[in-house]
Amino acid sequence: MVGYARLVRAEEEATLAALRRLRKELIEPKIELHHGRIVKLMGDGILAEFSSVVSAVACSVEVQRLLAARDACEAQIVFRIGVNVDDVVIDGDDILGDGVNVAARLEALADPGGICISDVVYEQVRDRFDLIFRDIGKQKIKNINRPVQAWKWPAYIAVTDHEPDEIGNPQAPAGKPSFDTWNAATRTA
Repeated sequence: MVGYARLVRAEEEATLAALRRLRKELIEPKIELHHGRIVKLMGDGILAEFSSVVSAVACSVEVQRLLAARDACEAQIVFRIGVNVDDVVIDGDDILGDGVNVAARLEALADPGGICISDVVYEQVRDRFDLIFRDIGKQKIKNINRPVQAWKWPAYIAVTDHEPDEIGNPQAPAGKPSFDTWNAATRTA
């Protein structure tokens, strides 16, 4: 959650109530719908695991779009999402390891209301959705020895292909559904 400490300091009770409501009514049902599992809740975020990277990205995009469309009283709550695919270490109900660390670092690179994914995620989803991901190059991230190639999806870009219509809005290719027609992390914070 972007600005969590500031929002809690300014209006603790209302912020925490709104966050609980968003988790219960929007985020948790979407994770469940996409066959994900919440590994743990932190004050400002959620660590979720999915058996499919396509499901993780679909869930992430749906959550960000629904959050952007919510009512004004909760509009100050904005999330960043990072998605990575990698091996993890299972420790009871928790997951640990570089895969989780990279997802957390990608989350920090995401724009507020957006998603940042690793190159391995991009390679697996780029032809599955009509989403525009922007290549942000190799990123040096804390506690990871190698640079990580990353891609961003900013929330304000509509689902589409790269071809704009006459007023400059990108359009989905003919015969290929836009993401919005799909029936409808991953680390979120």
